[in-house]
Amino acid sequence: MTTTATKSGAARGINARWAGAWLARPLASFHLVVTIATLLTVLGLVMVLSASSVESYAGGGSAYALFIQQAMFAAIGTGLFYLALRLPLKRLRQWSFPMFALSVLALALVLVPGIGSEVQGARRWFVIGPISVQPSEIVKVTLVVWGAHLLASRRSERAGLKDILVPLVPAGLLVCLLVVLQPNLSTTIALGVVLAALLWFGGLPVRLFITISVSGVIAAGVLALSAGYRSDRMRNFFNPEADPQGIGYQARQALYSLADGGIWGRGLGQSRAKWSYLPNSHNDFIFAIIGEELGFLGCALVLGLFALFVYTGLRIAARSADPFLRLLTATATTWITAQALINIGYVVGLLPVTGLQLPLVSAGGSSLAITLFMFGIIANAARHEPEAVAALHAGADGRFSRLLRLPKPEVYSPAKASSARARNAARAQQQRKRPPPQAQRGKPVPPVRRPQPGPAPRRGTSSLRSTRAWEPNYPMPHARERGRDR
Repeated sequence: MTTTATKSGAARGINARWAGAWLARPLASFHLVVTIATLLTVLGLVMVLSASSVESYAGGGSAYALFIQQAMFAAIGTGLFYLALRLPLKRLRQWSFPMFALSVLALALVLVPGIGSEVQGARRWFVIGPISVQPSEIVKVTLVVWGAHLLASRRSERAGLKDILVPLVPAGLLVCLLVVLQPNLSTTIALGVVLAALLWFGGLPVRLFITISVSGVIAAGVLALSAGYRSDRMRNFFNPEADPQGIGYQARQALYSLADGGIWGRGLGQSRAKWSYLPNSHNDFIFAIIGEELGFLGCALVLGLFALFVYTGLRIAARSADPFLRLLTATATTWITAQALINIGYVVGLLPVTGLQLPLVSAGGSSLAITLFMFGIIANAARHEPEAVAALHAGADGRFSRLLRLPKPEVYSPAKASSARARNAARAQQQRKRPPPQAQRGKPVPPVRRPQPGPAPRRGTSSLRSTRAWEPNYPMPHARERGRDR
Protein backbone atom coordinates (compact mmCIF):
# COMPACT_ATOMS: atom_id res chain seq x y z
CA MET A 1 0.00 0.00 0.00
CA THR A 2 2.76 2.43 0.96
CA THR A 3 4.80 1.59 -2.14
CA THR A 4 1.81 2.17 -4.42
CA ALA A 5 1.03 5.54 -2.79
CA THR A 6 4.69 6.55 -3.06
CA LYS A 7 4.78 5.70 -6.78
CA SER A 8 1.57 7.62 -7.48
CA GLY A 9 2.87 10.65 -5.57
CA ALA A 10 6.13 10.52 -7.52
CA ALA A 11 4.21 10.29 -10.80
CA ARG A 12 2.13 13.34 -9.86
CA GLY A 13 5.28 15.24 -8.99
CA ILE A 14 6.88 14.36 -12.32
CA ASN A 15 3.74 15.43 -14.20
CA ALA A 16 3.59 18.71 -12.28
CA ARG A 17 7.25 19.45 -13.03
CA TRP A 18 6.72 18.61 -16.70
CA ALA A 19 3.67 20.89 -16.91
CA GLY A 20 5.57 23.69 -15.17
CA ALA A 21 8.53 23.30 -17.52
CA TRP A 22 6.23 23.34 -20.56
CA LEU A 23 4.40 26.47 -19.36
CA ALA A 24 7.76 28.18 -18.83
CA ARG A 25 8.52 27.93 -22.55
CA PRO A 26 8.46 31.31 -24.35
CA LEU A 27 5.68 30.39 -26.82
CA ALA A 28 3.51 28.36 -24.43
CA SER A 29 0.73 30.99 -24.36
CA PHE A 30 0.61 31.12 -28.16
CA HIS A 31 0.32 27.35 -28.47
CA LEU A 32 -2.39 27.25 -25.79
CA VAL A 33 -4.53 29.83 -27.60
CA VAL A 34 -4.21 28.01 -30.93
CA THR A 35 -5.02 24.65 -29.30
CA ILE A 36 -8.07 25.96 -27.43
CA ALA A 37 -9.47 27.66 -30.55
CA THR A 38 -8.93 24.51 -32.62
CA LEU A 39 -10.54 22.15 -30.09
CA LEU A 40 -13.58 24.34 -29.50
CA THR A 41 -14.12 24.88 -33.23
CA VAL A 42 -13.84 21.17 -34.06
CA LEU A 43 -16.14 20.27 -31.17
CA GLY A 44 -18.61 22.88 -32.35
CA LEU A 45 -18.64 21.55 -35.92
CA VAL A 46 -19.23 17.99 -34.72
CA MET A 47 -22.03 18.99 -32.36
CA VAL A 48 -23.69 21.28 -34.92
CA LEU A 49 -23.75 18.37 -37.38
CA SER A 50 -25.28 16.10 -34.76
CA ALA A 51 -27.80 18.61 -33.39
CA SER A 52 -28.96 20.08 -36.72
CA SER A 53 -29.13 16.97 -38.89
CA VAL A 54 -32.78 16.17 -38.11
CA GLU A 55 -34.00 19.74 -38.55
CA SER A 56 -31.99 20.18 -41.76
CA TYR A 57 -33.35 16.96 -43.22
CA ALA A 58 -36.92 17.88 -42.33
CA GLY A 59 -36.57 21.39 -43.75
CA GLY A 60 -34.58 20.94 -46.93
CA GLY A 61 -34.00 17.28 -47.53
CA SER A 62 -30.27 17.33 -46.68
CA ALA A 63 -29.00 16.50 -43.22
CA TYR A 64 -25.80 18.46 -43.89
CA ALA A 65 -27.26 21.86 -44.88
CA LEU A 66 -26.60 23.74 -41.62
CA PHE A 67 -23.32 21.89 -41.08
CA ILE A 68 -21.99 22.94 -44.50
CA GLN A 69 -22.89 26.55 -43.76
CA GLN A 70 -21.15 26.35 -40.38
CA ALA A 71 -18.09 24.71 -41.95
CA MET A 72 -17.94 27.48 -44.55
CA PHE A 73 -17.87 30.16 -41.86
CA ALA A 74 -15.29 28.11 -39.95
CA ALA A 75 -13.07 28.27 -43.04
CA ILE A 76 -13.64 32.04 -43.26
CA GLY A 77 -12.85 32.35 -39.55
CA THR A 78 -9.65 30.36 -40.02
CA GLY A 79 -8.57 32.84 -42.70
CA LEU A 80 -9.40 35.73 -40.35
CA PHE A 81 -7.44 33.99 -37.58
CA TYR A 82 -4.38 33.82 -39.85
CA LEU A 83 -4.88 37.44 -40.92
CA ALA A 84 -4.98 38.54 -37.28
CA LEU A 85 -1.73 36.66 -36.63
CA ARG A 86 0.02 38.57 -39.41
CA LEU A 87 -1.49 41.96 -38.57
CA PRO A 88 1.09 44.41 -37.15
CA LEU A 89 0.06 46.06 -33.91
CA LYS A 90 0.79 49.49 -35.36
CA ARG A 91 -1.72 48.90 -38.16
CA LEU A 92 -4.23 47.41 -35.72
CA ARG A 93 -4.13 50.55 -33.61
CA GLN A 94 -4.15 52.81 -36.64
CA TRP A 95 -7.26 51.16 -38.08
CA SER A 96 -9.09 50.76 -34.77
CA PHE A 97 -11.10 53.99 -34.93
CA PRO A 98 -12.03 53.81 -38.66
CA MET A 99 -13.15 50.19 -38.26
CA PHE A 100 -15.19 51.07 -35.18
CA ALA A 101 -16.83 53.96 -37.02
CA LEU A 102 -17.67 51.70 -39.97
CA SER A 103 -19.17 49.06 -37.66
CA VAL A 104 -21.36 51.72 -35.99
CA LEU A 105 -22.47 52.89 -39.43
CA ALA A 106 -23.35 49.30 -40.31
CA LEU A 107 -25.42 49.05 -37.12
CA ALA A 108 -27.37 52.10 -38.22
CA LEU A 109 -27.83 50.89 -41.80
CA VAL A 110 -29.13 47.46 -40.76
CA LEU A 111 -32.14 49.21 -39.18
CA VAL A 112 -33.14 50.76 -42.52
CA PRO A 113 -35.93 48.80 -44.26
CA GLY A 114 -34.75 47.42 -47.58
CA ILE A 115 -31.11 47.30 -46.44
CA GLY A 116 -31.26 45.15 -43.33
CA SER A 117 -33.00 41.79 -43.41
CA GLU A 118 -35.87 41.23 -40.97
CA VAL A 119 -36.31 37.77 -39.46
CA GLN A 120 -39.00 37.05 -36.83
CA GLY A 121 -39.47 40.75 -36.10
CA ALA A 122 -35.75 41.48 -35.62
CA ARG A 123 -33.64 43.45 -38.09
CA ARG A 124 -30.07 42.29 -37.44
CA TRP A 125 -28.53 40.92 -40.66
CA PHE A 126 -27.16 41.95 -44.02
CA VAL A 127 -27.92 39.18 -46.50
CA ILE A 128 -25.42 39.01 -49.37
CA GLY A 129 -26.25 36.00 -51.53
CA PRO A 130 -25.88 32.84 -49.42
CA ILE A 131 -24.00 34.71 -46.67
CA SER A 132 -25.62 36.67 -43.86
CA VAL A 133 -23.54 39.09 -41.80
CA GLN A 134 -24.52 40.37 -38.36
CA PRO A 135 -22.96 43.81 -37.66
CA SER A 136 -23.55 43.50 -33.93
CA GLU A 137 -20.99 40.67 -33.83
CA ILE A 138 -18.41 42.81 -35.64
CA VAL A 139 -18.89 45.78 -33.34
CA LYS A 140 -17.86 43.67 -30.34
CA VAL A 141 -14.35 43.28 -31.75
CA THR A 142 -14.04 46.85 -32.96
CA LEU A 143 -15.16 48.20 -29.58
CA VAL A 144 -12.60 46.01 -27.80
CA VAL A 145 -9.72 47.09 -30.06
CA TRP A 146 -10.58 50.79 -30.24
CA GLY A 147 -11.39 51.00 -26.52
CA ALA A 148 -8.08 49.35 -25.59
CA HIS A 149 -6.20 51.72 -27.92
CA LEU A 150 -8.00 54.75 -26.55
CA LEU A 151 -7.39 53.93 -22.89
CA ALA A 152 -3.78 52.86 -23.48
CA SER A 153 -3.13 56.16 -25.25
CA ARG A 154 -4.49 58.16 -22.34
CA ARG A 155 -3.02 56.26 -19.42
CA SER A 156 -0.54 58.58 -17.78
CA GLU A 157 0.10 60.24 -14.47
CA ARG A 158 -1.98 63.23 -15.55
CA ALA A 159 -4.93 61.24 -16.87
CA GLY A 160 -8.26 61.98 -15.19
CA LEU A 161 -11.74 60.55 -15.16
CA LYS A 162 -12.69 62.52 -18.26
CA ASP A 163 -9.91 60.84 -20.23
CA ILE A 164 -11.25 57.41 -19.24
CA LEU A 165 -14.96 58.06 -19.69
CA VAL A 166 -15.00 60.33 -22.77
CA PRO A 167 -15.55 59.40 -25.56
CA LEU A 168 -15.54 55.68 -24.65
CA VAL A 169 -18.72 55.62 -22.57
CA PRO A 170 -20.83 57.78 -24.96
CA ALA A 171 -19.69 55.65 -27.92
CA GLY A 172 -20.46 52.44 -26.03
CA LEU A 173 -23.92 53.70 -25.05
CA LEU A 174 -24.61 54.68 -28.68
CA VAL A 175 -23.69 51.18 -29.83
CA CYS A 176 -25.91 49.61 -27.17
CA LEU A 177 -28.81 51.84 -28.21
CA LEU A 178 -28.48 50.82 -31.86
CA VAL A 179 -28.40 47.13 -30.89
CA VAL A 180 -31.45 47.52 -28.62
CA LEU A 181 -33.39 49.01 -31.54
CA GLN A 182 -32.89 45.82 -33.60
CA PRO A 183 -34.01 44.48 -30.95
CA ASN A 184 -31.21 42.30 -29.53
CA LEU A 185 -30.92 42.35 -25.75
CA SER A 186 -28.46 39.45 -25.58
CA THR A 187 -25.84 41.24 -27.70
CA THR A 188 -26.49 44.42 -25.71
CA ILE A 189 -25.52 42.51 -22.56
CA ALA A 190 -22.32 41.30 -24.26
CA LEU A 191 -21.46 44.87 -25.28
CA GLY A 192 -22.12 45.99 -21.72
CA VAL A 193 -19.65 43.36 -20.51
CA VAL A 194 -17.06 44.67 -23.00
CA LEU A 195 -17.55 48.27 -21.85
CA ALA A 196 -17.38 47.29 -18.17
CA ALA A 197 -14.19 45.28 -18.74
CA LEU A 198 -12.56 48.21 -20.55
CA LEU A 199 -13.40 50.57 -17.69
CA TRP A 200 -12.23 48.09 -15.04
CA PHE A 201 -8.90 47.25 -16.64
CA GLY A 202 -8.51 50.88 -17.76
CA GLY A 203 -8.21 52.02 -14.15
CA LEU A 204 -11.64 53.43 -13.32
CA PRO A 205 -12.03 53.96 -9.55
CA VAL A 206 -13.85 51.12 -7.84
CA ARG A 207 -16.61 53.31 -6.39
CA LEU A 208 -17.45 54.85 -9.76
CA PHE A 209 -17.18 51.47 -11.47
CA ILE A 210 -19.70 49.97 -9.02
CA THR A 211 -22.05 52.89 -9.63
CA ILE A 212 -21.87 52.45 -13.41
CA SER A 213 -22.26 48.67 -13.11
CA VAL A 214 -25.35 48.96 -10.90
CA SER A 215 -26.83 51.45 -13.35
CA GLY A 216 -26.17 49.04 -16.21
CA VAL A 217 -27.82 46.15 -14.36
CA ILE A 218 -30.89 48.30 -13.65
CA ALA A 219 -31.07 49.37 -17.29
CA ALA A 220 -30.80 45.73 -18.41
CA GLY A 221 -33.62 44.80 -16.04
CA VAL A 222 -35.82 47.59 -17.39
CA LEU A 223 -35.12 46.47 -20.97
CA ALA A 224 -35.83 42.86 -20.01
CA LEU A 225 -39.28 43.83 -18.74
CA SER A 226 -40.09 46.27 -21.54
CA ALA A 227 -40.90 43.80 -24.36
CA GLY A 228 -43.47 41.04 -24.16
CA TYR A 229 -41.27 38.04 -24.94
CA ARG A 230 -38.46 39.27 -22.68
CA SER A 231 -40.78 39.84 -19.74
CA ASP A 232 -42.27 36.38 -20.31
CA ARG A 233 -38.78 34.89 -20.04
CA MET A 234 -38.14 36.74 -16.78
CA ARG A 235 -41.44 35.57 -15.30
CA ASN A 236 -40.70 32.02 -16.38
CA PHE A 237 -37.30 32.15 -14.71
CA PHE A 238 -38.80 33.12 -11.35
CA ASN A 239 -41.80 30.81 -11.77
CA PRO A 240 -40.87 27.95 -14.12
CA GLU A 241 -43.99 25.92 -13.26
CA ALA A 242 -46.40 28.62 -14.45
CA ASP A 243 -46.32 27.70 -18.16
CA PRO A 244 -44.33 24.48 -18.68
CA GLN A 245 -45.75 23.86 -22.17
CA GLY A 246 -45.45 27.48 -23.31
CA ILE A 247 -42.69 29.96 -22.60
CA GLY A 248 -40.98 27.53 -20.19
CA TYR A 249 -40.93 24.60 -22.60
CA GLN A 250 -37.46 25.21 -24.05
CA ALA A 251 -35.67 25.62 -20.72
CA ARG A 252 -37.48 22.59 -19.31
CA GLN A 253 -36.49 20.37 -22.25
CA ALA A 254 -32.87 21.50 -21.88
CA LEU A 255 -32.81 20.24 -18.31
CA TYR A 256 -34.33 16.94 -19.42
CA SER A 257 -31.58 16.57 -22.04
CA LEU A 258 -28.84 17.19 -19.49
CA ALA A 259 -30.39 14.71 -17.08
CA ASP A 260 -30.78 12.12 -19.83
CA GLY A 261 -27.06 12.20 -20.58
CA GLY A 262 -25.87 11.19 -17.13
CA ILE A 263 -22.14 10.75 -16.58
CA TRP A 264 -21.09 9.10 -19.85
CA GLY A 265 -23.81 10.33 -22.21
CA ARG A 266 -26.00 8.46 -24.66
CA GLY A 267 -23.35 8.50 -27.35
CA LEU A 268 -22.43 10.86 -30.16
CA GLY A 269 -25.42 11.37 -32.48
CA GLN A 270 -27.84 9.56 -30.15
CA SER A 271 -29.68 12.61 -28.78
CA ARG A 272 -33.44 12.36 -28.39
CA ALA A 273 -34.04 16.07 -27.83
CA LYS A 274 -32.89 17.02 -31.34
CA TRP A 275 -35.91 15.20 -32.78
CA SER A 276 -37.95 18.41 -32.50
CA TYR A 277 -38.20 18.19 -28.71
CA LEU A 278 -35.71 21.00 -28.00
CA PRO A 279 -36.04 24.13 -30.19
CA ASN A 280 -32.76 25.77 -31.31
CA SER A 281 -30.83 22.73 -30.13
CA HIS A 282 -28.00 23.50 -32.57
CA ASN A 283 -27.74 27.15 -31.57
CA ASP A 284 -28.58 28.62 -28.15
CA PHE A 285 -29.04 25.25 -26.41
CA ILE A 286 -26.24 23.21 -27.96
CA PHE A 287 -24.69 22.76 -24.50
CA ALA A 288 -27.75 20.64 -23.60
CA ILE A 289 -27.07 18.36 -26.60
CA ILE A 290 -23.43 18.09 -25.50
CA GLY A 291 -24.60 16.99 -22.07
CA GLU A 292 -27.04 14.48 -23.53
CA GLU A 293 -24.70 12.87 -26.04
CA LEU A 294 -21.33 13.22 -24.26
CA GLY A 295 -22.59 13.31 -20.70
CA PHE A 296 -21.10 15.10 -17.74
CA LEU A 297 -17.61 14.41 -19.09
CA GLY A 298 -18.38 16.29 -22.30
CA CYS A 299 -19.73 19.26 -20.34
CA ALA A 300 -16.65 19.17 -18.11
CA LEU A 301 -14.46 19.21 -21.22
CA VAL A 302 -16.15 22.38 -22.49
CA LEU A 303 -15.89 24.06 -19.09
CA GLY A 304 -12.25 22.98 -18.79
CA LEU A 305 -11.37 24.48 -22.18
CA PHE A 306 -12.94 27.81 -21.25
CA ALA A 307 -11.22 27.74 -17.85
CA LEU A 308 -7.90 27.13 -19.61
CA PHE A 309 -8.71 30.03 -21.93
CA VAL A 310 -9.26 32.31 -18.92
CA TYR A 311 -5.88 31.30 -17.49
CA THR A 312 -4.14 31.79 -20.84
CA GLY A 313 -5.73 35.14 -21.60
CA LEU A 314 -4.96 36.62 -18.19
CA ARG A 315 -1.44 35.16 -18.38
CA ILE A 316 -0.86 36.96 -21.69
CA ALA A 317 -2.23 40.19 -20.23
CA ALA A 318 0.02 39.93 -17.18
CA ARG A 319 3.15 39.12 -19.18
CA SER A 320 2.70 41.79 -21.87
CA ALA A 321 4.81 44.92 -21.63
CA ASP A 322 2.59 46.97 -23.96
CA PRO A 323 -0.36 48.61 -22.12
CA PHE A 324 -2.47 48.28 -25.28
CA LEU A 325 -2.02 44.51 -25.33
CA ARG A 326 -2.76 44.30 -21.62
CA LEU A 327 -6.11 46.03 -22.02
CA LEU A 328 -6.95 44.26 -25.28
CA THR A 329 -6.24 40.72 -24.06
CA ALA A 330 -7.86 41.13 -20.65
CA THR A 331 -11.02 42.67 -22.13
CA ALA A 332 -11.36 40.07 -24.90
CA THR A 333 -10.87 37.25 -22.40
CA THR A 334 -13.55 38.71 -20.12
CA TRP A 335 -16.02 39.14 -22.97
CA ILE A 336 -15.67 35.63 -24.44
CA THR A 337 -15.70 33.95 -21.03
CA ALA A 338 -18.69 35.95 -19.79
CA GLN A 339 -20.65 35.07 -22.93
CA ALA A 340 -19.85 31.38 -22.44
CA LEU A 341 -20.87 31.47 -18.78
CA ILE A 342 -24.15 33.26 -19.57
CA ASN A 343 -25.01 30.68 -22.23
CA ILE A 344 -24.19 27.74 -19.96
CA GLY A 345 -25.95 29.46 -17.06
CA TYR A 346 -29.33 29.71 -18.77
CA VAL A 347 -29.06 26.19 -20.23
CA VAL A 348 -28.63 24.70 -16.75
CA GLY A 349 -31.32 26.97 -15.28
CA LEU A 350 -29.16 29.37 -13.26
CA LEU A 351 -29.94 32.43 -15.40
CA PRO A 352 -32.92 33.61 -17.47
CA VAL A 353 -32.78 32.76 -21.17
CA THR A 354 -31.06 35.56 -23.09
CA GLY A 355 -30.10 34.02 -26.45
CA LEU A 356 -26.33 34.47 -26.22
CA GLN A 357 -24.46 31.80 -28.15
CA LEU A 358 -21.71 29.53 -26.84
CA PRO A 359 -18.54 30.96 -28.45
CA LEU A 360 -17.05 28.77 -31.21
CA VAL A 361 -19.51 25.95 -30.44
CA SER A 362 -23.03 27.18 -31.22
CA ALA A 363 -24.25 27.42 -34.79
CA GLY A 364 -23.92 30.95 -36.13
CA GLY A 365 -21.67 32.02 -38.98
CA SER A 366 -20.93 35.63 -38.03
CA SER A 367 -20.31 34.76 -34.40
CA LEU A 368 -17.94 31.90 -35.30
CA ALA A 369 -15.88 33.91 -37.82
CA ILE A 370 -15.61 37.03 -35.64
CA THR A 371 -14.71 35.05 -32.50
CA LEU A 372 -11.97 33.22 -34.41
CA PHE A 373 -10.64 36.61 -35.53
CA MET A 374 -10.57 37.71 -31.88
CA PHE A 375 -8.72 34.53 -30.93
CA GLY A 376 -6.21 35.35 -33.67
CA ILE A 377 -5.62 38.79 -32.14
CA ILE A 378 -5.08 37.19 -28.72
CA ALA A 379 -2.63 34.71 -30.27
CA ASN A 380 -0.84 37.65 -31.90
CA ALA A 381 -0.60 39.30 -28.48
CA ALA A 382 0.88 36.07 -27.09
CA ARG A 383 3.69 36.29 -29.65
CA HIS A 384 4.46 39.81 -28.33
CA GLU A 385 5.29 38.67 -24.81
CA PRO A 386 8.86 39.81 -24.01
CA GLU A 387 10.20 36.26 -23.71
CA ALA A 388 8.40 35.22 -26.91
CA VAL A 389 9.81 38.21 -28.80
CA ALA A 390 13.33 37.37 -27.66
CA ALA A 391 12.94 33.72 -28.62
CA LEU A 392 11.47 34.51 -32.04
CA HIS A 393 14.21 36.99 -32.87
CA ALA A 394 16.77 34.41 -31.75
CA GLY A 395 15.40 31.95 -34.30
CA ALA A 396 13.43 29.68 -31.95
CA ASP A 397 10.15 30.16 -33.80
CA GLY A 398 9.32 26.45 -34.17
CA ARG A 399 7.79 24.49 -37.00
CA PHE A 400 4.32 25.98 -36.70
CA SER A 401 5.48 29.59 -37.11
CA ARG A 402 7.82 28.66 -39.95
CA LEU A 403 5.04 26.75 -41.69
CA LEU A 404 2.69 29.74 -41.51
CA ARG A 405 5.53 32.18 -42.32
CA LEU A 406 4.51 34.50 -39.54
CA PRO A 407 6.42 37.79 -39.28
CA LYS A 408 8.62 38.38 -36.26
CA PRO A 409 6.88 40.59 -33.68
CA GLU A 410 8.05 44.11 -33.01
CA VAL A 411 9.92 44.85 -29.80
CA TYR A 412 8.02 47.20 -27.50
CA SER A 413 10.23 50.21 -26.80
CA PRO A 414 9.34 52.64 -23.98
CA ALA A 415 11.73 55.19 -25.49
CA LYS A 416 9.89 55.04 -28.81
CA ALA A 417 6.61 55.44 -26.92
CA SER A 418 7.94 58.54 -25.15
CA SER A 419 9.16 60.08 -28.41
CA ALA A 420 5.79 59.42 -30.05
CA ARG A 421 4.05 61.10 -27.14
CA ALA A 422 6.39 64.09 -27.40
CA ARG A 423 5.73 64.40 -31.13
CA ASN A 424 1.98 64.34 -30.56
CA ALA A 425 2.25 66.99 -27.85
CA ALA A 426 4.39 69.20 -30.10
CA ARG A 427 1.94 68.77 -32.97
CA ALA A 428 -0.98 69.73 -30.74
CA GLN A 429 0.92 72.79 -29.48
CA GLN A 430 1.65 73.92 -33.04
CA GLN A 431 -2.02 73.60 -33.92
CA ARG A 432 -2.94 75.77 -30.94
CA LYS A 433 -0.39 78.44 -31.96
CA ARG A 434 -1.38 78.42 -35.65
CA PRO A 435 -3.00 81.78 -36.67
CA PRO A 436 -6.67 81.75 -37.59
CA PRO A 437 -7.71 81.58 -41.27
CA GLN A 438 -8.66 85.31 -41.31
CA ALA A 439 -5.08 86.30 -40.55
CA GLN A 440 -3.72 83.98 -43.24
CA ARG A 441 -5.94 85.69 -45.90
CA GLY A 442 -5.00 89.19 -44.77
CA LYS A 443 -8.32 89.94 -43.12
CA PRO A 444 -8.48 91.67 -39.77
CA VAL A 445 -8.47 89.28 -36.89
CA PRO A 446 -11.11 89.84 -34.23
CA PRO A 447 -9.73 90.48 -30.78
CA VAL A 448 -9.22 87.43 -28.68
CA ARG A 449 -10.67 87.54 -25.22
CA ARG A 450 -7.98 86.68 -22.74
CA PRO A 451 -8.97 84.21 -20.05
CA GLN A 452 -9.37 85.60 -16.58
CA PRO A 453 -6.91 84.36 -13.98
CA GLY A 454 -8.34 81.54 -12.01
CA PRO A 455 -7.34 78.51 -9.99
CA ALA A 456 -4.63 76.26 -11.30
CA PRO A 457 -5.82 73.31 -13.36
CA ARG A 458 -6.53 70.18 -11.38
CA ARG A 459 -3.87 67.50 -11.58
CA GLY A 460 -5.31 64.50 -13.30
CA THR A 461 -6.68 66.17 -16.44
CA SER A 462 -4.96 66.46 -19.77
CA SER A 463 -5.71 67.83 -23.19
CA LEU A 464 -7.81 65.47 -25.25
CA ARG A 465 -6.18 66.66 -28.45
CA SER A 466 -2.73 65.49 -27.35
CA THR A 467 -3.90 61.86 -27.35
CA ARG A 468 -6.39 61.63 -30.18
CA ALA A 469 -8.08 58.27 -30.39
CA TRP A 470 -7.31 57.55 -34.01
CA GLU A 471 -3.54 58.08 -33.87
CA PRO A 472 -1.44 54.90 -33.53
CA ASN A 473 0.92 55.95 -30.75
CA TYR A 474 2.31 54.43 -27.58
CA PRO A 475 2.05 57.36 -25.21
CA MET A 476 2.79 55.69 -21.90
CA PRO A 477 5.70 53.54 -20.74
CA HIS A 478 5.08 50.76 -18.33
CA ALA A 479 4.45 51.75 -14.71
CA ARG A 480 7.61 50.04 -13.50
CA GLU A 481 9.65 51.91 -16.08
CA ARG A 482 8.60 55.17 -14.48
CA GLY A 483 10.18 54.04 -11.25
CA ARG A 484 6.95 53.06 -9.56
CA ASP A 485 5.87 49.50 -8.92
CA ARG A 486 2.33 48.62 -9.85
